[in-house]
Amino acid sequence: MRLIERRIGLLFALFLVLIGMAAGRAAWLGTVEAGSLRERAAGQQSEELLVPARRGTISDRRGVELAVSEDAVAVVGNPMLIKDPSGTAAKLAPILRRPRPEVERKLADRRRGFVYLARKLPASRGDRVEKLEIEGLETTIEQRRSYPRGTLASQLLGAVGTENFGLAGIEQSRERSLHGQDGRRRVVKDARGDAISLVDSKRAEPGKDLRLTLDTALQEQVEGVLADVGTKFSPRGASAIALDPRSGQVMALANWPPVDPKRFGEASAYKRQNRAVAGSYEPGSTFKPVTISGALEERVATPETPWTIGPTIQVADRRIRESTEGTGGGTLTTSQILAKSSNVGTVTIGLKLGKQRFDRWVRRFGFGGGTGVDVPGEATGIVPEPAEYSGSSMGNLPIGQGLAVTPIQMAAAYSAIANGGVLRQPHVIAGAKAPARRVIAKRTARRVSKMLEGVTTEGGTGEGAQIPGYAIAGKTGTAEKPDGQGGYSKSKYVASFIGYEASRDPRLLIAVVVDEPQGSIYGGDVAAPAFEQIATFALPYLRIPPE
Repeated sequence: MRLIERRIGLLFALFLVLIGMAAGRAAWLGTVEAGSLRERAAGQQSEELLVPARRGTISDRRGVELAVSEDAVAVVGNPMLIKDPSGTAAKLAPILRRPRPEVERKLADRRRGFVYLARKLPASRGDRVEKLEIEGLETTIEQRRSYPRGTLASQLLGAVGTENFGLAGIEQSRERSLHGQDGRRRVVKDARGDAISLVDSKRAEPGKDLRLTLDTALQEQVEGVLADVGTKFSPRGASAIALDPRSGQVMALANWPPVDPKRFGEASAYKRQNRAVAGSYEPGSTFKPVTISGALEERVATPETPWTIGPTIQVADRRIRESTEGTGGGTLTTSQILAKSSNVGTVTIGLKLGKQRFDRWVRRFGFGGGTGVDVPGEATGIVPEPAEYSGSSMGNLPIGQGLAVTPIQMAAAYSAIANGGVLRQPHVIAGAKAPARRVIAKRTARRVSKMLEGVTTEGGTGEGAQIPGYAIAGKTGTAEKPDGQGGYSKSKYVASFIGYEASRDPRLLIAVVVDEPQGSIYGGDVAAPAFEQIATFALPYLRIPPE
């Protein structure tokens, strides 16, 4: 009897201990762990979600869409509700096109009540996920950036990331206005994880649309011509700009090779760079009109001034020779020096101008500083100060060596000549203000334009830029690239041509720059024909009549 009573007492004591432990655990959960448990419970019942704003559309001057936002699908999971992570991953991974171990790892993390399994999927794949009817899986609508014209103007437009923030180009520089204001949404769910209440605590405000000055048809033509240049001459790269010198509006701005905006980050830094505004190079002979313009302004020369020159000229420790595009010496007028792209003649004129006056006109044209174009990443180039000149600098600089420029700087400088001496700031955003300033006198601009017409006539270096019915003013350039050791490469060149239709009121200017062409290296062979192909399309397309 006593043994039975003893056993009953022990059992009762054990029972009391268990009750005490349960009470202690309850007290612990109700006090110390209360906050954490409430958060976890709330997390299973409600979620605060970001509602991305619809990003603004980027279109060209005619309203053609270049970058748009469209609905896409995000697949999310609640690991706390997924009963079979392995089996679910086996069904889901092929649809998401994700590695099965990656999907399973996310679904097996039961510490989390929300996890993204895939983003930016087409609606069709979202439908396939819904048809699985697996508890703990759901789809939500989000925004995806799309580029209807593919790689068109890719370096200019740039790209956006997964969270719809601009990563490069116009997408990045105009991020604030394009992005809009994201909203917040509170989702309340039942025990099965199904939404029973959706409340927008903050409404999303869509981004503002943006219109560019680009013309899609002209942009496509320019990119097609650069692609042909790429096929024929296998260059490292090529850039081209087409603008209206009267207004500064950029109608085409292209770089080859193109970049897929959906895989923008996978391309090399060189391919991603918008070299039309950010690529610095030594301009070579295309810089000679700047030297000649300064000489005319300072009354050092006139178009008819005769110059007796030899096949070479010695400047300090440097002997400058004529290029194969030039002449062998003799007596040449200023106009003939420009038409034949005479190195010796241009250096002779530069020496007569003097370094101080030369530097003043170089900077007057805007070199050594940015043009102010509303495109991110513009480089300023490199122009030495006169105090930094060596004894031979005036043997280099007048012919476009020893300084660095960008294609947009060269296009802007030539636009001043085309526009009667007035430079309109280039821009790509429609409606943007385009400050204007006088660079050279109207008479000087007309005289230089007339001289540049001689470049594209018979015997000039730019014969390949001729277009029947139109007078074309322009200049070729063939520049050796610096070798990085204080000298110049004998195998790497930049070939270029810049020109415009030389009417009384020019409406089209085109600059073509080709980096390291193979085979022929000369601007007259490589870049001038590209100019001709672009202009042959653009002149009638823009309804610019022949002379």
